[in-house]
Amino acid sequence: MDLDAKALGAALDAHGYAVLPGLLAPEACAEVAAWYAEPARFRSKVVMARHGFGRGEYQYFAYPLPPLVQALRSQLYAPLAEIANRWQRALGSELRYPAAHADYLARCHAAGQTRPTPLLLQYGPGDENCLHQDLYGELVFPLQVAVLLSEGFSGGEFVLTEQRPRMQSRVEVVPLRQGDAVVFPVNERPQQGVRGVYRTYMRHGVSRVRSGTRHTLGLIFHDAR
Repeated sequence: MDLDAKALGAALDAHGYAVLPGLLAPEACAEVAAWYAEPARFRSKVVMARHGFGRGEYQYFAYPLPPLVQALRSQLYAPLAEIANRWQRALGSELRYPAAHADYLARCHAAGQTRPTPLLLQYGPGDENCLHQDLYGELVFPLQVAVLLSEGFSGGEFVLTEQRPRMQSRVEVVPLRQGDAVVFPVNERPQQGVRGVYRTYMRHGVSRVRSGTRHTLGLIFHDAR
């Protein structure tokens, strides 16, 4: 996978997200979405309404991950680690992320974060995902990816909010087509202001699905406790 970290970083700096058009072909999208009905692939299932997260369901993959998910996770990590390290420098942090995802996972596992976090989400009519952050433990890789697997539904827009210091929050609705991926911050990102760099805090969610079924593949690069 040949991604331009510089172009990705420029989009993330300007808008708080970057879109990777056509990351997965329609056939691959249909294959991954069909996995939702195969419980042996997953370690746990969450019904969002039971926890006040919204409505809909998602399932966390078990290790070993399906080869496609493993490949996407490891290949996307490398260019995103470049951006993540640049952000850490901008924020005055000494934390750095290794170039290889396997090395970062080893760091997570040594800290007790050993459960895989890639997940498959399913929404039907009336379902939605409340604004949230996918943190899972002390170690947090600052970027994540969501791939839209479905077409033929209405509503269900991907939404980001950004809380800025001493300003009102900003909202961004990200248009996606089947196979497109969106890269976005897990928690925070640096922004350049007139007095220097400041932090803004991000949350993401999905607006109410009005018709049809929406499946999404979520790729989180840190593991969970």
